[in-house]
Amino acid sequence: MVVCGDDGLAHRLAAELRGVYEEQVTLVVPPSERTVRPPVVGRARAVSAALLDRVVSAAVNRAAAGGAPVPPGEPAGGQRTLEAVEATEAVLAEAGVERAAALALVYDDDETNIRAALTARRLNPRLRLVLRLYNRRLGQHIEELLDQAAALAAAADPGSGDSGRHGHSGYAGGDASTTVLSDADTAAPALVATAVVGTSKVVQTNGLLLRAVERPPYGPGEAGEPGRPTLALLSANGGDPAFAYGSETSGDQGPLLLPDDAAVREAAATGRRGSVVLEQVAYSAGPAQPSGRGVGVRAPFSSLFSRRLRWSVAGLFGCVFALAVALWLVTGIHPLGALYLTLLDLFAVNDPAIGASTERQILQLLSGLMGLLLLPVLLAAVLEALGTFRGAGSLRRPPRGLGGHVVLLGLGKIGTRVLVRLRQLNIPVVCVEAGPEARGLAVARRLRVPVVLGDVTQEGVLEAAKIHRAHALLAVTSSDTTNLEAALYARSLRPDLRVVLRLYDDDFATAVYRTLRAAHPQALTRSRSVSHLAAPSFAGAMMGRQILGAIPVERRVLLFASLDVGGHAQLEGRTVGEAFRAGYWRVLALDAGRGRAGAGGASGLVWDLPDTYVLRGTDRVVLAATRRGLAELVRRRRRGGSGA
Repeated sequence: MVVCGDDGLAHRLAAELRGVYEEQVTLVVPPSERTVRPPVVGRARAVSAALLDRVVSAAVNRAAAGGAPVPPGEPAGGQRTLEAVEATEAVLAEAGVERAAALALVYDDDETNIRAALTARRLNPRLRLVLRLYNRRLGQHIEELLDQAAALAAAADPGSGDSGRHGHSGYAGGDASTTVLSDADTAAPALVATAVVGTSKVVQTNGLLLRAVERPPYGPGEAGEPGRPTLALLSANGGDPAFAYGSETSGDQGPLLLPDDAAVREAAATGRRGSVVLEQVAYSAGPAQPSGRGVGVRAPFSSLFSRRLRWSVAGLFGCVFALAVALWLVTGIHPLGALYLTLLDLFAVNDPAIGASTERQILQLLSGLMGLLLLPVLLAAVLEALGTFRGAGSLRRPPRGLGGHVVLLGLGKIGTRVLVRLRQLNIPVVCVEAGPEARGLAVARRLRVPVVLGDVTQEGVLEAAKIHRAHALLAVTSSDTTNLEAALYARSLRPDLRVVLRLYDDDFATAVYRTLRAAHPQALTRSRSVSHLAAPSFAGAMMGRQILGAIPVERRVLLFASLDVGGHAQLEGRTVGEAFRAGYWRVLALDAGRGRAGAGGASGLVWDLPDTYVLRGTDRVVLAATRRGLAELVRRRRRGGSGA
C-alpha cells in the first residue's frame, strides 16, 4: 500500500493500514511535515508531530522496493517513509507504485491529487486508486475517466486482470477501481450526530439510507425491539446525562460493538447501558437540493416585512374598520358608504364636515390623524420590501428570539459540509466566520442561514450568535486553539452547553475531552479528530471494498460496507445467524437491486433477513463491521496463496 499526503490524514491512514489490516505501507510525505510545523495552529500540532515521529521511527521498515518477504514471527504490517515535496512520476516509481496493490492520494489540494492519479494510472493500469477530492462533481468525472482508462488497459492486456496476487476483487471494476472520497463528507455526519442528541445517526450514499438511533437503557425484561438489531452497547455509565454519550473512562465497562443476544439480555437485566439500534435501512432519493439560477435569492413573502411592521399595519387596518363602524352608527348611512367616507377622510380628500354633528367632526379628525400615522408605515413597508429584495443575496443576521439552534464555528471544507448536513436534517443553525472570504459563505447565503462575521475569540461574537439560547456549539475551524478557546468561553457563558470540537490530533482531542468532562460533568462534551473519523473509510476503500459510511459510538467507529458474498468463506454457504460474529461483523441487509433475487424473490434492499436465510455466492450484502472485523473480511491473500 502506498499513501501520499501532506497532513495528519496520511499518517492516520498509514497507521490504520498497518495496525488494523496488517498491510505493508510506503508513506510519502513532504520533508517539512516532520521538521517544520506551521506555528499558527498551536501546540497541538507540535505534539502531534512528535507522536508521529515516534511512530514512524518505531515502525518496521521492511517493505523495500522489491517487496522482501516478512521474516517469520514478526508482524505483517510495516512502514517505509519517503520524503518528497510532491508525488511526481519519479517519486511514485521509487515508492513502488508499479508493484503496489493500492495508492491513496490524500493531499489537501485537489489538483495535486488529480495530477498524481493520472500519473499513477499510466504507471500501473491495474492499481487501485483512492483519491481525496473536495469537489464532488469533478470527483465523479475523474473517477469515470480513471476507471475507463483501467478498463481499456485491461482489455488490451487480458493477463493483467489476475487479482490473485493482490487479493479478491470484491466489486464491479476489480482491483483497478477508482474511489473518490472526501474527508469532509465522511466526517460531517459524525460531527452532526455528535452535536445533536436525539437526532438519528445517518449514513447516506448513492441512495442507500442507514439510520441508527441511541436508546436509553432497557428496563428489566426488555431485550430490544423485534426486527431492529442492536449495533452497540454504550459504556456502563450511570453518571452520564440521559445515557446519551458514554465515556470509555466513566464506567466499569466500555462500549461494546456488535454484541450478541446474551450481552444484550445482560445489559437489559442490569439496566445500566444504553444501546445503538438500527432503525431503518432503505433506498431513498435523499433530500432535494436546490438548483438553478437565483436559488436562495428569492425571498418568501413572509420575509418581505418584519413582524413588527406587519403588526403595525394590522393595527391600522383595525382602527380604520372601527372608525367606519362608528361613522355608520352615528350617521346611519350604509356601511359601505361609511367605509368610503372614512377612507376619504383618511387620505384628506373629503370636504370638511362643517355644520355636521359633533360626532361626525370628531370622527373626521380621528380619520385625519390615522392618515398621518399611515403615511410613515406605508413608507417603511416600501423601504423594507426593497431592502429585502436587495439583501436577499446577502448574509442574514440571527433573528430575535432565536433559540434551540446549533452555533457552527468555521465555514471551511468541514464546516460547509456540516452546515449542509444540519440543514438537511432541518436543524436551525447560526454560523460564525472570521472573514468574508470563506468558501462556505456562498452556501450559507443560498440556504439563508444567519451568519455572524467576526473573530470568535473576541467578546460579543458568540453573544451575537445567541449562544446563551443555543442547543449546542460545534467548533470546526482549522485552528485547534481557536476551537478550544471558543469552547471554554462558551462554557463560561453556559456551563451546561453541549460542545463538540474538531481538533487536529486525536490524542490531543482525547485529552481535551477528558478534561472538559471532568470540569463540567453535567454537560455533554465531545472532541473529534477529522482524520480519526475519515481514515477508516479511506482504508476500507484501499482494501477494495465499498465502504458506505461510518457512525461514531463514543470514541469508536462502526463501519457499514457492501460486498459480494462470493469468495468469503466466513459468509458463503452460511445462514445469516451463523455468519454473525459478535464484535466483528453482522449481516444487516441483502442488496437485491442489481438483478439479484432477495430472500423472498423481491428486488430491492431486504434488510429484515431471517437468521435461517442461507447466503449464496451470488448475493451482495450490506453489513456492519468493526474496523478489525472488516479488516479480517477484506484482508488480502498472503504470498503463497493462503487466504487470511
